[in-house]
Amino acid sequence: MKELLFQTYTIVLPILLGYIVWLLKNQKKDRDANSKGTMLLLRVQLIEYHDKYMRLGSIPSYAYENFCEMYNAYHKLGGNGMITKMMHEIEELHLRGKGE
Repeated sequence: MKELLFQTYTIVLPILLGYIVWLLKNQKKDRDANSKGTMLLLRVQLIEYHDKYMRLGSIPSYAYENFCEMYNAYHKLGGNGMITKMMHEIEELHLRGKGE
């Protein structure tokens, strides 16, 4: 009986582990695709904010806060480059308070 259980384990265990590894690889691919998509959507929104408020010459405090939060999320996802330059340009704008 012990021999039968041992043979079953030696056959089933590698198959089960292989299936688990396959599942984990597929989950990683999905996560990577979701992260890339999120990063691209953030980049589009950051560019739109940048273009709008650079054209206006000032940025409301709520929009500045949104821009900073989006930039931080974008940066954590691995984005950088031209958006970092845009962040520095946004930081130089006049910050408008409520009612200005």
